[in-house]
Order: sequence, then structure tokens, then C-alpha cells
Amino acid sequence: MDLAILSALNDERAARRAAVLVTELASGAQRLVRQGEIAADPLAELVEKQLRTGKSGMVEAEGASYFLTVQAPHPRIVVTGAVHISQAMAPMAKELDLDLVIIDPRTAFATPERFPGVALLPEWPEEVLPQVGLDGYTAFVALTHDPKIDDPALTAALRSDCFYIGALGSRKTHGKRLERLAAAGFGEEVTRRIHAPIGLDIGAVSPAEIALAILAEIVSSLRGPRRKPA
Repeated sequence: MDLAILSALNDERAARRAAVLVTELASGAQRLVRQGEIAADPLAELVEKQLRTGKSGMVEAEGASYFLTVQAPHPRIVVTGAVHISQAMAPMAKELDLDLVIIDPRTAFATPERFPGVALLPEWPEEVLPQVGLDGYTAFVALTHDPKIDDPALTAALRSDCFYIGALGSRKTHGKRLERLAAAGFGEEVTRRIHAPIGLDIGAVSPAEIALAILAEIVSSLRGPRRKPA
């Protein structure tokens, strides 16, 4: 591999940005396609499809064979709320190979006993999120029902490239949330990114069912066609 391409790949990896190395098998010619450059690439549709799978593979186009080496950041979910739903979500996320980070300053809830083996941050979101970082391979989920905790985190998520943003609550609760976000300067075209009511509509009732609905919606957003932030 050309050293310039290797260096560029390493830069994208360090920045948690996706990239695809396109290798023409007949000639051995290679090019690096960064995520923001996919639309302009001759194999745009194939590259985008392969990137959504998160796996490398062989493709054919116009009589030529190519190997697409996918380098994608490991997807993760950042949650505000060490609640029953996030407790149910933790083992499911592990089975789905999704990293989970839970943020909640309420130390009575955010305990290792309730969340064994989970990255748990008992701090205020506005203090810890700059260190955690929110990017295009991060899903953000607000679960506390407490504006003092959820709103600052939602503000950070809306200003980021998170591929998914969801917030728990009824339509009435979400309406009040939208009013607060509007007062903070967010227009409707931005707040439309928030999935609320959160999760796929499967008639979920229990914490485990709600967690399942949320994770299903996250996976759909991750593996389906990527939407650009508003």
C-alpha cells in the first residue's frame, strides 16, 4: 500500500471517520474514498452499500472486479439516564456489538452494581460529553425525563454528526422539550432529527420492550441509507 494512503487511513481512524480503500484487482490500483467523498466516486452506490454493512468485500462494476476494504469506527450508543430501560439495553447492546456509555450524575442510580461491565460516567453531561465526543458513528439516547440532564446532552447531540438522536417521552413531553430547544436557538429543521416518541412502534410497554424498540431503530438508522445532519 502507498504510504500516503496508509497515512490518510490512519488519520481517518484516529478521527473516528469512515473510509473505504478501493482496490482494482486486475491492476492493483488503489484509491482512498473518505465518507464525505463517496458521492463523487465512480463506485459511489457500491461503496455506500458496502460501508453500511461495516464489512469489507468484493464488488463488480462494468466488467471489473474491486475489493472494498471498509474502515469504519466502532458504533456506540451514548445514553443519559441510568434507568431501567438502559439496564435492559446494556446486555442487548453487547449482543449487537454496540459499545454503550451511560451518563447520569445521580450516583444513587449510576452504580457498577446496576450496570456491571458498562462504561458508566456519574457526571453531568455538559461536563463529560466534550471528553466522550459525539460523531457520525454515535447514537445518542435521552432517557431521564429530567431537562437538567437531558437538555444539555441533546444540545450537544444536535450540534454533532450523531447518526441517531432519540428522546424518551410522550408527544406532550416532547412538545415542551421542543419549546425549550427553540428558546435555545434550535430551529425545526434541526430538532426534526430527534426521534420522539423514541423507538420503533412495536407497542412496547416494559423497559425491556422499550429498549428493544430503541435498539431496533438505532440499527435501522446505522445500516440504512445515512442521512446528512440538518
